Amino acid sequence: MREFVYFSNKAVTSGKYLSGNLMHAGRMDIAIHVLINSLFLSHKIREKTKIHLIFNGPPNPPQHLIIFPDGKKSSGKIQLSKKDVAGLIKKMLYKSNPNKITKVEEGYEIEKKSVFKVLDEMEKDGKEIYILDSKGEDLRKVRFSENSVLVIGDHEGFNKKEFKKLKSYGETVSIGSETYFASQVVTIINNELDRQGI
Repeated sequence: MREFVYFSNKAVTSGKYLSGNLMHAGRMDIAIHVLINSLFLSHKIREKTKIHLIFNGPPNPPQHLIIFPDGKKSSGKIQLSKKDVAGLIKKMLYKSNPNKITKVEEGYEIEKKSVFKVLDEMEKDGKEIYILDSKGEDLRKVRFSENSVLVIGDHEGFNKKEFKKLKSYGETVSIGSETYFASQVVTIINNELDRQGI
């Protein structure tokens, strides 16, 4: 199974804040595009693909959204439009409980947990963690395993302190010298993993 971790320091952490212009909700539009490009293929949802959205913006950070609609032959309750995905994220944020993980519906859970706590758990589970960085190893030279986790930041990325800590979890990988949108990065990674038969 491949997993993506998308982190945003500014994405809002309450459903109440997620209305109107998505750019004004801590660039929630980026998170939505990342989710769509992580999970959707033409006319179906990717199998064995899980995405973790970790939001650190106001008013109730951090929030960890786990989206894993595996096994559905079609898109099911998650639809391929920004409006519908925004509605799903909004619903999940409203259901957040500070004391436990909440199952919003099958394949969709939310909890109050930081990116580093999430990565700590993944590391303990034996996941191979890769951090996207322009100075990292060329993506095409990396042989990925079945339990790979790819960590991607939003348009602002991670600050120096966060990034230093991130690098302790695993290897840094690069998609090349050009700067792409986070959602495009996900598409490039998915393509490479597909080509490797992961």
